[in-house]
Amino acid sequence: MFIDTHSHIQMREFESDRAAALTRAEAAGIGLMLAVGYHLEASRLAVEAAERYPQVYASVGIHPHDAKQYDDAAEETLRSLAKQPKVVAIGEAGLDFYRDRSPRDVQAEAFRCQIRLARELDLPLIVHDRDAHRETMQMLETEGAERVVLHCFSGDLAMAEEAWRRGYYVSIAGPVTYPKNEALREVVRKAKTDRLLLETDCPYLPPQTFRGQRNEPAHLLHTAQEVARLLYMPLTELGRLTTENARHLFRLPPLE
Repeated sequence: MFIDTHSHIQMREFESDRAAALTRAEAAGIGLMLAVGYHLEASRLAVEAAERYPQVYASVGIHPHDAKQYDDAAEETLRSLAKQPKVVAIGEAGLDFYRDRSPRDVQAEAFRCQIRLARELDLPLIVHDRDAHRETMQMLETEGAERVVLHCFSGDLAMAEEAWRRGYYVSIAGPVTYPKNEALREVVRKAKTDRLLLETDCPYLPPQTFRGQRNEPAHLLHTAQEVARLLYMPLTELGRLTTENARHLFRLPPLE
């Protein structure tokens, strides 16, 4: 059994077949998943999905694209949502210097506030980092972030090793299967396996087999197969290992 530690199953892309997608995930061995918020409405929908479906847990946060939305009222909304029973993390929050849909100083302030909120509430922080590796790691260190997952990891081996030294988790998504992504495969080969997680980031970033299609939680199995191959590890062992890692970080119940 596996845990998809980063999905957006609450998005409109799953409106017509969400229950069927969850059934396919269960058939593929995906026992639990996180519905991750990326702005206030998506965070509310994530909490609703967690309330409705027993295999779904939620994270609430504001993505750097929507950092302009972050103010005192937004923070109070996140704080309130985060206290719901099945909310297990803050995020995704972070920096995105690739698209720059919010000014960088605004992104930084929203990120800083969410790091502090996660510490206040004793919840792990799910971090989005795109083309802002140095700045992301600096801010996490400056703010004393401890329970951290670098979602859909896109940094190099040196960054991964620094993350592991700090006790952070690195989460691997579908791009590990892309033919040109040898850098990410090298990270996996050298991984500190007690700090390794798996995710889909669905509906985005499907594994190579499904390129051009909507990603969904069931496709996590394809990413897991590639990670197991790179680690010379039986798939069942990878499932046990990454499930325990996710359960420890997010304080999730045992899989039945």
